[in-house]
Amino acid sequence: MQTYPLIGNYGVSPNHFESSGPKIEGYIVREVCRSPSHWSSRWTLNEFLEMHGIPGIESVDTRALTKKIRTQGVMLGILEVYFDGEERNLNELKREAQSIEDPTGRDLVGEVCTNEIKRYPSGEDCQVVLIDCGVKNSIIRNLTNRGVTVVQVPPTASSDQIAKLKPDGIVLSNGPGDPKRVKDAIRTAKSLIELHMPLLGICLGAQIVALALGGDTFKLKFGHRGQNHPCLELMTGRCYISSQNHGYAIDPDSLSGTGLEVTYVNANDRTVEAIEHRDLPVFATQWHPEASPGPNDTNFMFDKFIAIMKDAKKTLR
Repeated sequence: MQTYPLIGNYGVSPNHFESSGPKIEGYIVREVCRSPSHWSSRWTLNEFLEMHGIPGIESVDTRALTKKIRTQGVMLGILEVYFDGEERNLNELKREAQSIEDPTGRDLVGEVCTNEIKRYPSGEDCQVVLIDCGVKNSIIRNLTNRGVTVVQVPPTASSDQIAKLKPDGIVLSNGPGDPKRVKDAIRTAKSLIELHMPLLGICLGAQIVALALGGDTFKLKFGHRGQNHPCLELMTGRCYISSQNHGYAIDPDSLSGTGLEVTYVNANDRTVEAIEHRDLPVFATQWHPEASPGPNDTNFMFDKFIAIMKDAKKTLR
């Protein structure tokens, strides 16, 4: 559900996709633009949703709905279209909405991840294994643009399988749903961390890192969604603007004894935004340093990870 009142102005361009296709089950807008104006636009929003069989609805007061969600938290819902003169049976709709399966009970990561190993070669000898929990394409681009070869593997890949690929570092990607359900990735992350493998977690990947080392996570009331979330670096007090899309967060009180410490917090609600291990080459961000769309303030996180990998590589030599 989009709070901004007019959606679809730019249309849809396949050049800007972050995945193989949309992963939503429904779309709600106040007003849809049927005549987009952008040189790269190939389809209207309406055409794009129809291509993928996703129902959409407009003429909804999305800001009023946003206020309700901000008060009551995330809730299940259904889309129903009425035409002028039609009778509305709200009680029946409420019963139907209450009977919907909660998607957080499904293996959402398994629905969006790769099922095979994919390789994205680069010109240098540094290689990262990317554990795909629903990765955005721009994460892969940020690594390959920096001369890193990326090997993308499913979240069910074991630490032994990953070790055979001889990585210089590991990236745990973003993805949907409850991090506690991604049990294979949690076990694998724990084993790889014990091998002192350089590791970067992003969004869901950050939560998996915390869980792998004995921390805990919890569900946010309505999540962090959007392109301009302020994050404070605790050591310096500097504020960075970030792109975010998550419904769960790391419990800071659960990190005692894990070796992890909080390095960034959200300026709005003080939730954990980044963690780092005191002794091991492991750190993670709750926000999306790759942005796309959004601010590029924290792209340096990829540079930091690559520097850690190269240092570890020199030490092994």
